[in-house]
Amino acid sequence: MKQNIYHTHSCGELRLENVGEHVVISGWLASIRKLGGIVFCTVRDNYGITQIVVHDEKMLDGICKETVVRVEGDVVERSSKNGKMATGDIEINVSSLSVLGKCNPILPFEISDAPNTKEELRFKYRYLDLRNPQTHEVLKKRSELLHFIRNKMHDNGFVEVQTPILASSSPEGARDFIVPTFFNKGEFYALPQAPQQFKQLLMVSGYEKYFQIAPCFRNEAARADRTPGEFYQVDFEMSFATQEDIFEVCEDLVCGIYQNFTNYDISKAPFVRIPYKEAIEKYCSDKPDLRNPLIVHDLTDIFKNTSFNAFKGKCVKAISAHCADKPRRYFDELSTFIVSYEGKGVAYLKYENGALSGSIAKFLTDEEKENIIAKTGMGEGDAVMMIADGKSMAIKLASFLRNKLGQDLGLIDENKVIFCWIVDFPFYEINEETGKLDFSHNPFSMPQGGLESLKNKNPLDIVAFQYDLVCNGYEMLSGGVRNHDQETMVKAFELVGYDKSVVESKFSALFNAFSYGAPPHAGGAIGFDRMLMQILGYDLIREVIAFPLNKNGRDLLMNTPSKISDETLKDLGLQVINSDKKKD
Repeated sequence: MKQNIYHTHSCGELRLENVGEHVVISGWLASIRKLGGIVFCTVRDNYGITQIVVHDEKMLDGICKETVVRVEGDVVERSSKNGKMATGDIEINVSSLSVLGKCNPILPFEISDAPNTKEELRFKYRYLDLRNPQTHEVLKKRSELLHFIRNKMHDNGFVEVQTPILASSSPEGARDFIVPTFFNKGEFYALPQAPQQFKQLLMVSGYEKYFQIAPCFRNEAARADRTPGEFYQVDFEMSFATQEDIFEVCEDLVCGIYQNFTNYDISKAPFVRIPYKEAIEKYCSDKPDLRNPLIVHDLTDIFKNTSFNAFKGKCVKAISAHCADKPRRYFDELSTFIVSYEGKGVAYLKYENGALSGSIAKFLTDEEKENIIAKTGMGEGDAVMMIADGKSMAIKLASFLRNKLGQDLGLIDENKVIFCWIVDFPFYEINEETGKLDFSHNPFSMPQGGLESLKNKNPLDIVAFQYDLVCNGYEMLSGGVRNHDQETMVKAFELVGYDKSVVESKFSALFNAFSYGAPPHAGGAIGFDRMLMQILGYDLIREVIAFPLNKNGRDLLMNTPSKISDETLKDLGLQVINSDKKKD
């Protein structure tokens, strides 16, 4: 085999057993430290870092940090070893050093301090940010995880299929990214929000088990755990499968992932299952963090006829916790926290010395106090925190409050990973913006009870074979048993205002395919980026993506999105309205 002229060894592999060898390494000069007439440097590559010793300073004339160099010399044992470096027992006495790639002597930021640099600067120079060993390791772990998942799915008999990126627009919840085309002016592709229709068509095609690491595109705002634009999911589907079959496959996969890539104490399969209605009642969330033992109590009935105006006619949610020893300042801070989410604040009561005191104690009747104690299970030293608002807002705020209390009071074991299935989602809900009936989850799922439930039940009472896998408060997977019957599909969409002609035009391929023998099928999709973020302990999903968009949906490295020329717009048959409106 021909010898590589740039290296005989990587920077991360040299050890004491290499002492006496004449070696060649290549990489980036990570540091330069002059000590008398000797210069100590470190060279970094994809695999690690090695110290080199330059006895002739002239070798480094005009060379700065982050220059790419080729180094040749003898491996020697270090007199002062560095236990923090894998190669800390050795160094290289340099006999030859040459420049392979010059570097601007003025860096935008220090590579060693990249994690502490402002995000805007890091993302603008992402290629420098990724040189930092901590950040560099993220993409290597990402690659290892992708490899593990692919092997696991192949071993379980799944066929990997790439589905189209240029697809059709369909009403699946989020806004589409629209793609114009030169050849069909006035008509548009849409980037897929998910491969939903394609994977169901693969089931009709006879591929019993499909998967892919699928790119998905949703034109929506960013969150800490959601990137604004594109993301990847482990997408899969199975024919002749029930909800139980899906759970078995998923539990085997995620347990394998977390056992191989983390040191967490992981909940054992089968995972606990919580109906959606119960999750909202107990945790005010459909993605509860079960490491947190706090339960939300509904006190609305207690205050049905209250004379306390702040609670009159409101939905009242309460959380009891052992924190009566907290000063008033703490409860004021909780109130400020809730106000930051557009709430009206937090009312509280303390149970001390057999009596209730607190911000609203004097406004409540003895009966109301007794009922609060009985409903929340308050005991000596407990405090109950209450939120009163409209129903949907009270539920949302109570979830925020529960999470904050769990963190503040040290109730969450950070070494644990607890999975649970949220099941029996309502098929329909009332859209808060339109006031009309809408799908609550996935419109392609099968309603429990099938066509008969669609015909005979109140739509808001229909539950679906839909499920989410939740991990420590994050939604990790979403899926369902699919609707594979034309008549049931038409009826499901009819209830939200789409007649048969709309279904046939919007989902023509899927609708037609169901008339040629569609097997029962089910599946789901794991949010790959979100799972990797949780595994590596990051709070922002952007940190686990090679070239991420920022929180405003901009790529600071490539400076996109950007305007296109009038000539290109004309070729595409497009006109931009309000093009000067500030985007960022």
